[in-house]
Amino acid sequence: KMTLLLALVTLISAFGSSFQYGYNVSVINSPALYMQDFYNRTYFDRSGVPMDSGFQTLLWSLTVSMYPLGGLFGSLMVWPLVNNCGRKGTLLINNLFSIAAATLMGTSELAKTFEVIILSRVIIGIYAGLASNVVPMFLGEMSPKNLRGAIGVVPQLFITLGILVAQILGLNSILGNAEGWPVLLGLTGIPSLIQLLILPFFPESPRYLLIQKGNEEQARQALQKLRGWDDVDDEMEEIRQEDQSEKEEGHFSVLSLCTFRGLRWQLISIVVMMMGQQLSGVNAVFYYADRIFQSAGVDSNDVQYVTVSIGAINVVMTLLAVFIVESLGRRILLLAGFGLCCLSCAVLTLALNLQTTVSWMSYLSIVCVIVYIIGHAIGASPIPFVMITEMFLQSSRPAAFMVGGSVHWLCNFTVGLVFLYMEAGLGPYSFLIFCAICLATIVYIFFIVPETKNKTFMEINKIMAKRNKVEIHEDKEEFEDFHTVPGGQAEKKEISSSEL
Repeated sequence: KMTLLLALVTLISAFGSSFQYGYNVSVINSPALYMQDFYNRTYFDRSGVPMDSGFQTLLWSLTVSMYPLGGLFGSLMVWPLVNNCGRKGTLLINNLFSIAAATLMGTSELAKTFEVIILSRVIIGIYAGLASNVVPMFLGEMSPKNLRGAIGVVPQLFITLGILVAQILGLNSILGNAEGWPVLLGLTGIPSLIQLLILPFFPESPRYLLIQKGNEEQARQALQKLRGWDDVDDEMEEIRQEDQSEKEEGHFSVLSLCTFRGLRWQLISIVVMMMGQQLSGVNAVFYYADRIFQSAGVDSNDVQYVTVSIGAINVVMTLLAVFIVESLGRRILLLAGFGLCCLSCAVLTLALNLQTTVSWMSYLSIVCVIVYIIGHAIGASPIPFVMITEMFLQSSRPAAFMVGGSVHWLCNFTVGLVFLYMEAGLGPYSFLIFCAICLATIVYIFFIVPETKNKTFMEINKIMAKRNKVEIHEDKEEFEDFHTVPGGQAEKKEISSSEL
């Protein structure tokens, strides 16, 4: 069952970390014109000549794209930090990045420096890169198996909430104006401050305490607090079995993870799902949304309100995913999510091409955008991070998150850089490329990715061992074991050797 402590630690971690990832994704969209004006004024005050338009475009592209680049750096720090400082410790350290960036961005106008904003976007990107990987890992390791999917979707829910809050605060009438934008950028430090004050009172991940720290007593106490009852022997035994198989493997670095045959399909699956998630064009759809609505006859002053309503749909559908992921399972949501994205990209291509000749096509393109957002919110956005937690054991999980996170941010960065050129060259047909990527991801998931609902980490590992063709060892070991040790151990040995 969901205890109060588990609910609180989920909310504090997601609000203090994931929320800001979403907030900073969309925070600079609304005040873009005012910020560019500030860049111009500052440059003029310093040099006495107006800024060249090409230079201004370059500066703005840097402001936007430094965020995913920082995210990539943050992902590369996941493995060393979570292994040395723990999951909770990493989240606490990470808040310092956010508070530093918020302070710099909030005071940039007073200091009359736009370079600080670009630097701060890298720093807040590093923060988001760490947060987007560590929070799902931390919560996945603390959750009981019957709630792991639902709790695993909560970080994504807070990302969508962050996007929505940034859109609302970014309205012209609130902070999206010439005076308000430094405050809008600086607000990102507040959730971090709250997390820094409250998170220390919550337990560390029991799996980290037992497997990496070897502290059985602390792990048991943490589990008892999280579960709300004293009898946690079964779960402790499961963690011990995991620990046993880890000892035979040792810890994985990223290099050893990439070359290890026993985790080959897990690794390929994570890379495919992360690439599918980012290259399916979600950023492009958000980017295109404003123009799609304008061409459908929405007044340009009202477009920002329509964008907010799209953000709200995103939040509601992700909230729905929290409640249905345990009943429907991961596979169905992944297939349905990418399926909706694939379909809406195909129809959107048609609608955008015909909207000048057929009057109602512009409304069809609005429907496509909404269907696409729904598809991404229920499957493509939240589930891949849940799957990284579930498909890897303790020893390989940090390295897996580092690989998955790096792919996620690298693809995010690539789409941000390439999409403008794609759009210039292909126009509406650029959505056909996204359609093809979604289709390829669906085919892969259908044939390769197993259902992980309600299974322990060890059970999932055994399913994947068959796919990795490493069960030959298992059968041989199992046969030998029956001759040498009593029954219980054979079972335990069988599990650990499926790891090999």
